[in-house]
Amino acid sequence: MATLRLDGEGAPVGASIAAEEITLIQWREGVRPVAAGFALAIPNTEDIAQLSEAVTEAATIILAFPAFMDGRAYSQARVLRERFGFRGEIRARGALVPDQALFMARAGFTALEIGDADPAPFLDALGAYSVFYQYAADAALPAHHLRARRRQAA
Repeated sequence: MATLRLDGEGAPVGASIAAEEITLIQWREGVRPVAAGFALAIPNTEDIAQLSEAVTEAATIILAFPAFMDGRAYSQARVLRERFGFRGEIRARGALVPDQALFMARAGFTALEIGDADPAPFLDALGAYSVFYQYAADAALPAHHLRARRRQAA
């Protein structure tokens, strides 16, 4: 399973680090990996706000996209980054479409499981836009900030 890992700006940086993976069901049954740095797979039907203990102990959170039209995992990633301040890897798994890669990076995902898909379309999509109008979980400044900086520098 090929995984495209991204940095904070959505640029590819290589393969993901393998971690022991458990599901949320296993977590609820009391399974706790011995090694630090485990990955927790969470279905997109879960309310992330109710899982603070589980997500703070995991190094990697894997969020599901069961269908490309189901975007609930975007909201989960934003909650992890913005409300919990989660700094670990957030990995997208499932029905990933290259056209959505940039939006996943902006929502806070740092890795995409692309299977045997060609990474080129995903990489192309990540570079489709360089300026945005709104804040997001990534580090990109909105266009109005960039314009203000340019005016101040002039």
